[in-house]
Amino acid sequence: MYAITPFNFTAIAGNLPASAALMGNTVVWKPSDSQVYSAQVIMEVFQEAGVPAGVINMVMGDPVMITDTILAHPDFAGIHFTGSTSVFKGLWTKIGNNIDKYKTYPRIVGETGGKDFILAHPTANAKQVATAISRGAFEFQGQKCSAASRAYIPQSLWEDVKKYVVEDVKSFKMGSPEDMQNFITAVIHENSFDKLAKYIDRAKEDEDAEIVVGGNYDKSKGYFIEPTVILTSNPNYSTMCTELFGPVVTIYLYEDGQWEETLKVVDQTGIYALTGAVLARDRYAADQATKVLQNAAGNFYINDQPTGAVVGQQPFGGARGSGTNDKAGSVLNLYRWVSPRVIKETFVTPEDYRYPFLGE
Repeated sequence: MYAITPFNFTAIAGNLPASAALMGNTVVWKPSDSQVYSAQVIMEVFQEAGVPAGVINMVMGDPVMITDTILAHPDFAGIHFTGSTSVFKGLWTKIGNNIDKYKTYPRIVGETGGKDFILAHPTANAKQVATAISRGAFEFQGQKCSAASRAYIPQSLWEDVKKYVVEDVKSFKMGSPEDMQNFITAVIHENSFDKLAKYIDRAKEDEDAEIVVGGNYDKSKGYFIEPTVILTSNPNYSTMCTELFGPVVTIYLYEDGQWEETLKVVDQTGIYALTGAVLARDRYAADQATKVLQNAAGNFYINDQPTGAVVGQQPFGGARGSGTNDKAGSVLNLYRWVSPRVIKETFVTPEDYRYPFLGE
């Protein structure tokens, strides 16, 4: 088995190789280049816990070289992946091209990108909506595949929601993660910083977008992106569709009477279907959203932010462009790493080929 893990969740870096190993497989594990130190700690934990040498094998180096070597081997039996949608598609293509080399059909399990949403109904509590945005979009600098990055707010709630979100953002403390009072720290590396800065600058220039709060950035001492709220008049604006993986959320306002139409917009925007949240005091509206958006989010939240899945209670994963929805951390995922065998033992073994119905 081959496990590829991302930088942003140290715990899942242990989960992906361990789940396959738990079910009897040997694993080659390649952590993200931006997560090698915490990955080493995970390996030390495995060793201290008694995992035998050679069961989980962490490798570091050129990712393309490592991947090509593993995917070309006849004993390759499966991949457990968390990362970008584009990389996962590339891996799937390579596996398909090598299919004649393998002794078995490989299991392909992946959790990839997201463009996760918050949808507020006109009956929602404005303060609760604002908190869902502030927490859902900006915790961990938005560097979670579940982070809220697009929100749909009714016109009647916007002024209150805006007031509370702006207050929250201006109260955030930003700095080193060594200080636990800092709600915002740096993004992971310079490439991430540059990408986010580019989209923020574009929003400042585009006629169909404006910066509500934030919009600044600084990499003189670390890669710091100020939490940024973009307001757009275009439901298909670039930052409503593109995964940014940073502390940027884009808001689209809809007319209160356009609730059902907005449900369709939420469902049809972008390629992803990872997480989403609806906030409503009207229970019928929440139920309607749950049904209409059944394919828009593998993890769906009612009256909460679309992040923070509880281990053991909310197995995580989505479909469409967000992955194979095999629910990491659950028995559903574990089943993917076994090959069932059925055994029949007969105690009265036939000695004549003739069945009773063949008699006269």
